[in-house]
Amino acid sequence: RLFHQHHRAFAPLNFSDYEAINRCEKEVPEYFNFASDVLDKWSQIEKERTGSSNPALWWINGKGSEVKWSFEELGFLSRKAANVLSGPCDLQRGDRVIVILPRIPEWWLLNVACMRTGVIFIPGTTQLTAKDICYRLLASKAKCIITTDALVPAVDSVAFKCPSLKTKLIVSESSRAKWLNFSDLL
Repeated sequence: RLFHQHHRAFAPLNFSDYEAINRCEKEVPEYFNFASDVLDKWSQIEKERTGSSNPALWWINGKGSEVKWSFEELGFLSRKAANVLSGPCDLQRGDRVIVILPRIPEWWLLNVACMRTGVIFIPGTTQLTAKDICYRLLASKAKCIITTDALVPAVDSVAFKCPSLKTKLIVSESSRAKWLNFSDLL
């Protein structure tokens, strides 16, 4: 891959690189996976570096609680999340998953996990109604939906209309009947 031929301490592409690709002056990598080609490389650099490093993810909720993950931690947790998607959720490369979560750390884990596994990530806003969710499930033929307690009733009210929906995954501290719990599986 052209991208890996130049070892500039794995510096990210800059805007001139993007412009060169757009002008067809620089080759686009044939195979590129953000999780392995970027996140895992930064994780390796972080392991080799001495001293403190910048966080890969730093999330603070409205109540002051925070989650701070290094590149190594984000890589590790996203691999575990990828195992949840490919194991208990039985998702394969090319399958679609609708993720309706607020921007909590699990949203990022699942996003990267989808990149790792080749599962197609379809984000949705938490303001969707049951009718909106049903439309998206039918139109996308998603095999899995991932959401929080707040939208479980809306999903359950339309799930029977969606023949492709096989797995419902909840990000919650509590369990629900007919739903897999992401925290428990992780």
